[in-house]
Amino acid sequence: MTDEKIRPAVDADVAAVKSVTDAAYEPYIARIGVVPVPMEADHAANVAAGRVFVTGEPVIGLVVVEAYEDHLFLDSIAVHPDAHGKGVGRRLLEFVDARARELGLPEVRLYTNAMMWENQKIYPKYGYEVVERRVEGPYDRFHYRKRLA
Repeated sequence: MTDEKIRPAVDADVAAVKSVTDAAYEPYIARIGVVPVPMEADHAANVAAGRVFVTGEPVIGLVVVEAYEDHLFLDSIAVHPDAHGKGVGRRLLEFVDARARELGLPEVRLYTNAMMWENQKIYPKYGYEVVERRVEGPYDRFHYRKRLA
């Protein structure tokens, strides 16, 4: 990867945001039995609201975040399968931490589907702890948080 910058997404990135998100989450459809929420997101609205940050030219990875009073919510992280194993996900997670600190927020929160077991190995390596497991509609989710120093 030649472009390591992470930048706010712009309107011209919406198609790439959808494409990378779909490529990253499509393999989970059969496993979890429903379309993962990030695939059904309103990508244009998220980009317009300043919640999407992308990396790569063309885009190979992205995060969707939303700031709340007491935390930064990591709504989605997606890395195109062609870029797996190249440190893109790590850099995106580090960006999320930096973004939360920049906003003066003490923690990052996220959730992942219980059937996405790969994530349950990844997030603890980056300092996330399980807060609870909840069934929300058709989704069985682990909720995580990471307290920032």
